[in-house]
Amino acid sequence: MTRYDVVIVGGGVAGLSAAIFTARADLDTLVVNDGVPILYRNAILENFPGFPVGIDSRLFSLMLEEQAERAGCARLDATVSDVRRADESDGFSVVTDEETIDAERVVAASWSDSDYLDGFSLDFEQSGSKRFVSVDDAGRTGVDGLYAAGRLAEQYHQAIVSAGDGSKVGITVVQDAIPDFYHDWVAPEGYFTNRDRDVPVGCEEISEDERQRRARRAHNRLRKYVEEWEDETPVPHPSFVEKME
Repeated sequence: MTRYDVVIVGGGVAGLSAAIFTARADLDTLVVNDGVPILYRNAILENFPGFPVGIDSRLFSLMLEEQAERAGCARLDATVSDVRRADESDGFSVVTDEETIDAERVVAASWSDSDYLDGFSLDFEQSGSKRFVSVDDAGRTGVDGLYAAGRLAEQYHQAIVSAGDGSKVGITVVQDAIPDFYHDWVAPEGYFTNRDRDVPVGCEEISEDERQRRARRAHNRLRKYVEEWEDETPVPHPSFVEKME
């Protein structure tokens, strides 16, 4: 049976944002996603900071997926039917239609299905047809090692909010797994060492040459995405598809 440090259920903005932080902290991370992210239904993303005139929602999603993969995150296209305590450990067994996966920690970042969590005595908030998982300010549920992020954790239904909440929960997971972890930061050479300080865990000092190399790589990759992007129409809402059929 495959085992990961972290399994994240849901490959949307919240789930992938959490995955970027856990994977960059060298935690073996798997994102399990069923279908396309909700952001694919958006016409265009116009309120995400950093894009003055907006960005195509599907292009943004693809770039986010690549960033998670470059950080070291694995992905599985499957449906999660159950999450339960593992038989012989403090971790979890994540049951999918493809395989069962062991995980030390689980982040629920799916929307809007949360039935796979029904085996736990969690607190839920019901609002009409929507059901949200109750969490503390850092994204922890009442079950040790189980977290929730994004819309499922009753965050505003906006991409930037989901990104921020997913990142926060990812950092929470890292801090719970690595108590002395400082934070994920790439600093100029000498920022710490020139002040007779050790480089904190999670931080990295890079030379000016390396900074320029990484900046060129980032610019070239972004340019290639924009130049080669072929427009795609939004994915319709499932209820609309049912009506058309």
